[in-house]
Amino acid sequence: MSLYARILTHEDYDSTLVNWWSDWGWSAPSREFLPNDGEGGIIIYDDEEPICAGFMYVTNSKSAWVDWIISSKTYNKKPQRKEALSMLIETLTAACKNMGFKYVYALIKHPSLINVYKEVGYIDGDTYTKEMIIKF
Repeated sequence: MSLYARILTHEDYDSTLVNWWSDWGWSAPSREFLPNDGEGGIIIYDDEEPICAGFMYVTNSKSAWVDWIISSKTYNKKPQRKEALSMLIETLTAACKNMGFKYVYALIKHPSLINVYKEVGYIDGDTYTKEMIIKF
């Protein structure tokens, strides 16, 4: 096993990410909803197999937002999967820190992903109750 991270490319959205969202039964967010038109994030590989990816929203405050964590449903190596998710969140968080942000925010619903965030140093914020969006 050789895990490594790289920045998302334009091709990753259609060739990998949309399929992952579909495999999990979710609708893919549109490119224009994602940072840098779907290129504002990181993807983690195990040798040549993509495992998981996520995005960084940057703001005009000292806060950044890490979100849209998604993974391959068919990657079944349990310890490596968790290690890859930890690597992804740590890499996204470090990138935000290196850009000068003092806070990194995340909205998470899945209990095992919440635990990964906690293991890399995130703490509970307020109780999340409802996601609200408007599209023009």
